[in-house]
Amino acid sequence: MAVKGAIGFVFLVLFLTFVDARIPGVYSGGSWQNAHATFYGGSDASGTMATNFCPPNYALPSDDGGWCNPPRPHFDLAMPMFLKIAEYRAGIVPVSYRRVPCRKQGGIRFTINGFRYFNLVLITNVAGAGDVVKASVKGSKTGWMTMSRNWGQNWQSNAVLVGQSLSFRVTGSDRRTSTSWNIVPSNWQFGQTFTGKNFRV
Repeated sequence: MAVKGAIGFVFLVLFLTFVDARIPGVYSGGSWQNAHATFYGGSDASGTMATNFCPPNYALPSDDGGWCNPPRPHFDLAMPMFLKIAEYRAGIVPVSYRRVPCRKQGGIRFTINGFRYFNLVLITNVAGAGDVVKASVKGSKTGWMTMSRNWGQNWQSNAVLVGQSLSFRVTGSDRRTSTSWNIVPSNWQFGQTFTGKNFRV
């Protein structure tokens, strides 16, 4: 009897794992891909920027010259991490990677910086695919306005939004969209952070 119960439990766990990986609207990760990696900064990881973007140099070819040129993926790692996969003198090394679901506590965070005619919004704590490929903002007196990427996950708008309540819409690299309605009150100030709706994982 105990054996049947254990087999049933294992079957249930496997079934739920199988079902969960295929629920529409839930990011389940990606396939393995090839890329290259190097490191910047010192042995204490100082000088390394936390960004997904390696700056391209379009003056160089995308074969053995322009390591950061699209469509070639490239990672700038902290030295301690790089030394776990290669020797110091290796320079640029081939790596394999895959995207995995990002599980986050709480909602997406929107930190608003800038001044009256320039809004720079840092978008963090993003679940699911973990990154943002498109962002829009809507004031209580405007329609939806597409924001442009400034750098990393900082998105900008040159609209005058002071004195309006704000909503944000973000799209992840998995093409899912999350809309956070009226999460910023009209009396917001630059430097404040507001929390919105996150993606399901």
